[in-house]
Amino acid sequence: MSFKIYNTLGHKIEDFVPYNKDKVTMYTCGPTVYHYAHIGNLRSYICEDVLEKALNYCGYNVKRVMNITDVGHLSSDADTGEDKMLKGAKREHKTVLEIAKYYTDCFKSDCDRLNIKWPETVVPATSLIDDYIKFIEVLMEKGYAYFTNGNVYFDTSKLKEYYQLTNHNEEELMHGVRESVEEDTNKRNKTDFVLWFTKSKFDSQELKWQSPWGMGYPGWHIECSCISLKYLGEQLDIHCGGVDNIFPHHTNEIAQTESYIGKKWCNYWFHVEHLNDKSGKMSKSNGEFLTVDLLIKKGFNPLAYRLFCLQSHYQKQLLFTYESLEGAQNTYDKLISKIKSINEDSSEVDKALFEKYNNMFKETLCDNLNTSNSLFQLKSSNCFSSKFVILSHCEINPLNQFENNLS
Repeated sequence: MSFKIYNTLGHKIEDFVPYNKDKVTMYTCGPTVYHYAHIGNLRSYICEDVLEKALNYCGYNVKRVMNITDVGHLSSDADTGEDKMLKGAKREHKTVLEIAKYYTDCFKSDCDRLNIKWPETVVPATSLIDDYIKFIEVLMEKGYAYFTNGNVYFDTSKLKEYYQLTNHNEEELMHGVRESVEEDTNKRNKTDFVLWFTKSKFDSQELKWQSPWGMGYPGWHIECSCISLKYLGEQLDIHCGGVDNIFPHHTNEIAQTESYIGKKWCNYWFHVEHLNDKSGKMSKSNGEFLTVDLLIKKGFNPLAYRLFCLQSHYQKQLLFTYESLEGAQNTYDKLISKIKSINEDSSEVDKALFEKYNNMFKETLCDNLNTSNSLFQLKSSNCFSSKFVILSHCEINPLNQFENNLS
């Protein structure tokens, strides 16, 4: 049974064929830890978690790496404005590293409550400064980067296919950039991006390191490239993130990484659509700041939110309402009640039926991670009433740690 996935790079659903059949390498863009994660952020991590578990369930051995952005992510995707970490530190009258530690712990707590597996390798951006400097030096030697007015920029005009991930033109893409975009007159080209900032432009930046270009700090995009190369090598199978990462972040990652290694880098790009509320795309600055803690205070189980996300396909925008979450909570409660009754059932599992429904479940997972169809099939066929179906789904953990509930 082949595993099919929508590949943003190919702009279509493709058969998944890893570089190495014995190990799948997977990179996840992690959080910028300047504030709590809202549930829109967490939808991406839920879907990425299910992707990893689905691959494992289908026989692949997955090695996943995730970064923690604790420096360099600016308030504008055009590489201008204030560093988000510095912004958080000012807001709470703490150091940047104190802010990073606190909100990293909060993010991990959210992942635990949502049954999101913590990646085996999690790397803070600040831990690889020397790697970034060496990476930039190579790009400059190859003619892909230039230094001007205190900053080092990547020169996108050197590339033939800068927009290969998006399949759009420059003007179309700039409309999709998050938050305000300010023009940087130091750039040779509008789409050039910063690899290294120096004190000449950001004197208020708390975290700075010595470099060949002066005291400064790395740009946001470079951390993911270097972390992935260091821990997963030059052949990356899957790179994950939200759709708002496609441009410019992932576009810039491809540009700088493939210029550095001189060949194709990542084969599959997996992107999760936005979670919206009635006012539009959910964000920290738009409407009610919805966090896992807030859902708990309102009486919801975090795993009901996980189920709510899995009832929709990851490529579709999802509208959040409390009414919809209440529906997911009711469904979740019924499942837990059924599991408790199964614990008391000493009858043998029908192996033939087990295989039948287990194969149905795998087929929907292998069909571009169609969790919504998996749940629909089970409901429509009344499969939740059968012990073997619950057992066949416990390894994938779409709702809760079923193994513990069944023990």
